[in-house]
Amino acid sequence: MTNAMAARDLRLDFGTKRALDDLTLTAETGKVTALLGPNGAGKTTFIRCCTALLTPDAGELTIFGHAPGSDEARVLVGLMPQATGAWAAVTPSRLLRYLSGLYADPQPVDALMDLFGIHDFADTQYRRLSGGQQQAVNLAGALIGRPALLFLDEPTAGLDPRARKSTWDVIAAVRDSGVAVLLTTHNMQEAEELADEVAIIHRGRVRASGRVGDFTTDNGSLEAAFLTHTEDVS
Repeated sequence: MTNAMAARDLRLDFGTKRALDDLTLTAETGKVTALLGPNGAGKTTFIRCCTALLTPDAGELTIFGHAPGSDEARVLVGLMPQATGAWAAVTPSRLLRYLSGLYADPQPVDALMDLFGIHDFADTQYRRLSGGQQQAVNLAGALIGRPALLFLDEPTAGLDPRARKSTWDVIAAVRDSGVAVLLTTHNMQEAEELADEVAIIHRGRVRASGRVGDFTTDNGSLEAAFLTHTEDVS
């Protein structure tokens, strides 16, 4: 397997707070890696480093062997962030067509809007969409450039069960096409359903990693493993 993303001993401080603490993690092509951890553990901060929105203070981080944010890395990455306030006044149709123009071989916009049911609200300002509709637009935007590495930050937060299942099916199909997927989630069922590899992060450091089966065998359930490895011991 090829490492699409490789991070080693990443450190990042926000003033006196250490957000990433010698974090080491890889994401392989053709696999879903689930990054689990409590709020404030460093999951979103790590993704922002991978997409060059933040720069680590120390450590090594590469995207297919290239520096995050470089021309070589940028065209290989798709990002579905938690929040996209900059899109507030834009309609999904205009947004997706704009994003399409940034890539040499984008996904067809109309096909993506069909896949996620966006046509019904294509001309409504993003800020006026429901949470589930915004998530659909966010995921379509992440996929439009045919990424080789896809970052999904809480991809099904706020979705109803049917929309969640449809999103899982899309993520699985993307993985099966050979794309590396790194997702964050608080939904243990989602991680068990999708993930080939799991990393549990707490206070900016990976506390445990392995296959879902490894965690369920040793701990009884993925949720029990999560609670064990994110416990604060005084």
